[in-house]
Amino acid sequence: MVRRSFRIVSRSAPRRTTLVLVPFLTMLASCATNPVTGERELSLIGEQEEVQMGREADRQVVSSMGLVEDPEISALVEETGQALAAVSERPDLPWTFRVIDDPTVNAFALPGGFVYVTRGMLAHLESEAQLAGILGHEIGHVTARHSVNQISRRQLASLGLGLGMVLVPELRRFDQIAGLGMQLLFLKFGRDDERQSDELGVEYMTQLGYDPAELADVFGLLERKSQAEGGALPSWASTHPQPGERQSTILALAEQYPAARTVERDAYLTRLDGLVFGDDPRNGFFRDGWFHHPELTFRFALPRGWQGLNGDRSVQLMGPDQDVIMVLQLADASDPRAAAEQFAAQDGVRVQGTRSASIHGLDAFWVDFSVETGEGTLAGRAAFPRVEGRVYAFYGFSAASRWSGHQSAVTDVLGSFQRETDPAVLAVTPDRIDVLSLDHALSVRDFVREYQVATDAATVALINQVWDTERLEPGWVKRVVS
Repeated sequence: MVRRSFRIVSRSAPRRTTLVLVPFLTMLASCATNPVTGERELSLIGEQEEVQMGREADRQVVSSMGLVEDPEISALVEETGQALAAVSERPDLPWTFRVIDDPTVNAFALPGGFVYVTRGMLAHLESEAQLAGILGHEIGHVTARHSVNQISRRQLASLGLGLGMVLVPELRRFDQIAGLGMQLLFLKFGRDDERQSDELGVEYMTQLGYDPAELADVFGLLERKSQAEGGALPSWASTHPQPGERQSTILALAEQYPAARTVERDAYLTRLDGLVFGDDPRNGFFRDGWFHHPELTFRFALPRGWQGLNGDRSVQLMGPDQDVIMVLQLADASDPRAAAEQFAAQDGVRVQGTRSASIHGLDAFWVDFSVETGEGTLAGRAAFPRVEGRVYAFYGFSAASRWSGHQSAVTDVLGSFQRETDPAVLAVTPDRIDVLSLDHALSVRDFVREYQVATDAATVALINQVWDTERLEPGWVKRVVS
């Protein structure tokens, strides 16, 4: 959840309207030159709009996912990415490279030059050249305008509706164009786009002297990870073609660049030393029906059958039928009453009742409320408790017609909020990557036994990019320690 700061219709249009839309469609469906191919292509989004779209989505990504607070790792990714972007077809974009605080193996890019790689991906890489290959691939998606082209095609399909919204405001609630935001993260590129980005990644990394065969090794890693997880591809490789095919293609491309042989393995691995591996329990975790936050020293209980999601700035809970939701986040107020008053002052909020009542000895203020939305009325209950000088806003709500069936469960959750006092929880620490020098060859399984590794042999093999039946050769080796 948080790092140290709580990181939470008109039935028919007149015939003349349709006729008016035709020239608008013709005017707006313009063409642009693709920076990579030099070919003319449909584009409804100019570069300025592309950058603005990416910048707005970047704020949402950072807010919802969080960044790794490691200056050395962040600097390595930024410096490598900027060097690659400088030799691309679009060097003048406001390129930004970030490390997302997420344990999954992933990398992605947003329009306008915003590129992200997770710490989970970094933990599984073996060299600076591999990092360059991944960043180059994501840069390729941006330079070739893959996201923008997808959005343009979607917009063109919806453009008649979009223009209709200007003429018929009642249609505005059907808008599928505005507010793309985080939707940009879920765009799936097709086979041709992925292949083109693979080729561009190879081209960019070789211009800086990096060995492109290292990118092929990354796809080998992804294939092994897919097999280890029962065939489910990591999200970075979840589109066609398959990793094995891409590995072969990149090896063929690498033959065209025989002079590019920089790897920088040792320098990369030593920078990984100490990187958090897996979920970081200091940022909160669910266990045995409770949510614990050791860093912010609070906990609360979940009803049976409920699901929880620990985000960067909030904790979200959902009932088993997905018709009741609870959200916990940090309140921007100095005391519980002030936080409740700020909430009640929002447009659309109707206060049904208030009371000042402590929760497990914590100062707190309670509010029963309803909210009018475009989809109907919501009803709910909120509590604003204070612990260790911080005030939290904890809301539970559902459709007003169903609130009576959920009110008791929501109240129980709110009432379970309390200080965290378990010494084991307060002292919990994350697993971390430890890079050590191995002076003799050793099988993966013997390495796990001899070096007090906190994970199984399969995980050790994956992060060192070998099979668990193989040996680890002398030199720098990664292990996970508690």
